[in-house]
Parts: sequence; structure tokens; C-alpha cells
Amino acid sequence: MEALRETDPAHIGAHALVARLGAGGMGQVYLGRSPGGRLVAIKVIRDEITGHPEALARFRREAETVRAVRSAYTANLIDASLAAPPYWLATEYVAGPTLSHAVGGYGALPADSCRRLFAALAEGLASVHAYGVTHRDLKPQNVILGAQGPQLIDFGIAKGVDGTALTQAGTAPGTPGYTAPEVLLRGEAADAADVFALGATLAYAATGRAPYGTGEPTTVNFRAVHGEIDVEGVEPELAALIRACVAKEPGGRPSPAEVIRRCAVDAALVDDPVYAALTAAGGGAARVPALPSTIGPGLGAAGSGYVPTYVPAAAPVAAGTGARRAPRWALAAVAGLVAGGLVAGGYLMSGNGKGEEAGGGGRAAAPPAGGAGTSSAAPSAGVPSSVGQPAPSPPVPAGVGVSGAVPDHIEPNKVSRDLWSSTGGCNLPNEERAEFLLASVVDADDPQAPAVTGKVRIRVFLKQHNTEKGTYAVSVGVKPPHEIDESTRRPFEAVRDYNHSIGYTSRPVDLKDPATGGSVDLTYPDDFVTELVDNQGTRKKFPGIPTANDPGDWTVLVYRVRGVKEYSSVYCTGFPVK
Repeated sequence: MEALRETDPAHIGAHALVARLGAGGMGQVYLGRSPGGRLVAIKVIRDEITGHPEALARFRREAETVRAVRSAYTANLIDASLAAPPYWLATEYVAGPTLSHAVGGYGALPADSCRRLFAALAEGLASVHAYGVTHRDLKPQNVILGAQGPQLIDFGIAKGVDGTALTQAGTAPGTPGYTAPEVLLRGEAADAADVFALGATLAYAATGRAPYGTGEPTTVNFRAVHGEIDVEGVEPELAALIRACVAKEPGGRPSPAEVIRRCAVDAALVDDPVYAALTAAGGGAARVPALPSTIGPGLGAAGSGYVPTYVPAAAPVAAGTGARRAPRWALAAVAGLVAGGLVAGGYLMSGNGKGEEAGGGGRAAAPPAGGAGTSSAAPSAGVPSSVGQPAPSPPVPAGVGVSGAVPDHIEPNKVSRDLWSSTGGCNLPNEERAEFLLASVVDADDPQAPAVTGKVRIRVFLKQHNTEKGTYAVSVGVKPPHEIDESTRRPFEAVRDYNHSIGYTSRPVDLKDPATGGSVDLTYPDDFVTELVDNQGTRKKFPGIPTANDPGDWTVLVYRVRGVKEYSSVYCTGFPVK
């Protein structure tokens, strides 16, 4: 949660805006106050979405799904405007951390607390399924630990009561590590797929580790289809129930009712001392900026921001260390049970966008022998000897100014579903407007060529009469059409999928720095690298691959950079490669 900015409206509909809860690829999420004084979470769709019928239809159906499902485990729809821009929806505001933030801040939960949470979430799924809705994106950051029990959020890709489901063409719905094999292989998304995601979510809660390890989305998906879930160190009966939920065949998984029966809880989840401590302590999230006094007492406390969708996992602890974080919930239980007031961790109970880590850290699960994601594959011929070795940061292009406020790189801590095609342009709107920024992309050897055959020259510049104030740092991301296996420098063969990374990126440059003259000239692949984390937790930099290694439509994104992990897309273009 953060204070409103000068560019934010004072009201949305009849609701006064009092703070920002977060942002996603489709819109901005605000904390609002109804005319009667009720706190609501308001998601406002970006103006640019109106030019993307599929995204607009998805938002409208999301609102209808939330309206239809009236459950104790979901927030009710309060108000919405879907007929004309600005499009928005308002739901009940629920204070509390996500399961992702809670476990990330305090460590894995004890077995008894996991069983109670398991049963409660299974009951929540049964309630949603009773309305004819399949969630399709259950994961740790889509579970709010509310004071009255857990809440399911983000119905942006749910299969609705009318049986329809909107998903970007060429991509599987859901989040790597939490998406069932039948969804990945055949596009089948029935209730059993939610049970798979439930098991994976509880594996994260019980271990504090990503259920199928970390890495590129295609690698994690491959493990979910062919590998085993990571439940090392989990109490045997709980581990057995988790394994049952993630059975490879949907018919082999228990129903939510069977999960509840096997959990055999004998006390309310809200009476569990660990759960109570986590809800009171706000999940261990960092402190938020001071907020306007109009928000009211208690809302400036520690809390978590809106976390709408998946991003790649954080760097795992090196394998073999036996690392199992000392659970800070044990300390929180003392402070949390005596703490009062409202935690500033409210979330909109639906949404979609680009957000924060669903659950990571810990030991990465070993992929199946010989499968994608293994680290033993030798680089093929033609791979530079520097690949996979600690590499220097990308060179500073000519004309780049040096500013202490500008980081020397950005971390690939997001998933980017932005894709450019030579027939339809970019598939998604930018996360931020960039009215004064332009970019050009041409073949480095032949600027008039209709397609690229080698290196690419990229120029990014601010228009002369821009009104931007202060630093305006940018980094350029260049994305091949497919996910790249850095051991071969070519697309993965086993799981060939669209590229959901942020791309190979350039060193950030402040375009407002007089030394840059308001522009930067780059050459791909010379000025571009990506940073990945292997299964041993080692960070490695890889230079951009030759364009010829992955023919097709490449995507170029300009990111506005505010920090190593804080950046958003402001410009999208691309180029075809023969």
C-alpha cells in the first residue's frame, strides 16, 4: 500500500480514493471509501485496454464471475462500471497478508497449521465449484489470510459459470508450478486442476519452497508434468495428502470433500496460534510509506501490497545446505497474539496483471533425469565459453550518463506476457503511458530490410518537448519468440512455448541526464544480457543469443526503471527474423 500520486483521481464512481494497493498489467488497484464509509478495493482498467477486445472481455467476465460467486471464501462485488470507460470494479476490502508473504516472511508452517489451512482452502474450493466456477490460478499469492479465515482472490482467468474461459492464445492458463499436467498438455481445466493447485500451494506452505523448484517457466512446467513435488521434511501423512492432490492424472486426485475428511481438523483455523500470529503481524511484509491521515488509524501499519499474478521465483538456497529457514512465526506468535488493530494488507479479491513472487526460495526440486531444466547438459558447439560463467554487466553504450540514482541492471523478477507479431503488433497494452518516448528498431546492416538477418540497432529517445520531471531511466528488453535453453542457446526442444521472460536486457540509462542527450543507441546482442539462477542457487549472466538461433517474431520492450526490481513496460515494438 502506498500514498496516492498527484496523477491519481480523487474519486472512482461514488468512491473516494485513499491509497494505492498495487498495480498490474491490466490496471491500477486502489483502496477506496464508499459514501457510507465502507472500505473497498477498486480495480481500474487502463485506458489502453479499450483497444484490446480480448483483455476487455476478460475484465468484464472477471467481474461477472465475482458477482456470481457469493461465498464466505471470496469477497463480494460491491460496485462496478462495465458499460463505458473508465471501466472498474469494487469488491470488499479484506485486510491480511497473502500466504506467499506470510510464509516468505516467517517460514514454513507447522503440520497442524497446514492441515487446518488445507481443510479451509478445500472448503473454499468446494464452495466456488458449487457455483460452476473453476478458479484455474490458485497459488500462494492468491490466498489472503484474513481474520475470519482464508480468502481466494484473482478470478481473472477463472472458467466462468457460462463455461467460457479467456486465455491468451498460445499460452496455458495458470502459474508454473501450480498448473496441472492436463492443463499444460491438453488444455483441460476442470475442478481437479484446482485440487492440483491446492496440493502445490500447501507444499509451499509446508516447506517454504517452490513446489517444483525455480527457473524458467517451461522448465518448471516440465517438472510439474514429469517430476515429483518437493515435500522433503514434511510430516509423512501431510506429505501423502499433498502427493495425492498432485497426482498426474486428474481422476487420481481426491475431491475437496475427501481432502477435508483426511485433514480431520478438530479446531477452527482462526484459533490456530500460528495463523492468528500471521494475520496480526501482516505476514512479515516490509513497512509501507506513511499514508494520508484520511485513511484512518491502523492502516499505516506493516502490510502487503496487491499481488495479482506470477513472477519467477527468487534465488533458491544452494542445494545440499539442508536449508530450512528458522520459522519467524514462532516469534510472531508472541507479538501477534497481543497485537490489535487492522493490518494494512488488504487486497482486491479479484484481478490480473504482473505482480510479485508466488513462492520461492529454498531448495529447488531436482528435475527428472535428462529432462529440461537439468544443469548437466554440456553446451553445444558454437556456444561461447563465457556462457554460464560469471559475466560482467552489459557494456555502457556510447553517450550513456552515469547517475547514482540509476541501477546498473534490472533483475528478471517478473513474467512478461507481452508478445509482438508482424501481423498484429503488440498483444497487450503497456503498464505505463509513455507519451513522450519513442523507439526505433532496424537491421544493423540494412536499415531498409523488411526482416532482420543479423544484429539489430535499437534507439530509444525522449521527444524534445517532453514534460517528464526528474530521472527517467530506461532499460530495453529484447525477447526471442520462444523460451531459450541457455545451455544450447536455442529454444527448448522438450517444451516449446512462447517467451514469458522480460528478455535480454540492456544497462539502464537516464534519458534526462544531459550526457545522454535524451537518447540511447543500442546493438543487440552486443549490449544485452540476462541473469538466471540455477538449481544450486548460483546467479549467472548470459549474453543475448544470435537472432538466427530463433527465427520468428521478436519482441522489444522499453522498461521505465525505478530500481533493480522496480520497472514497468512503457513501449512495445518488435521485428521479424528470417
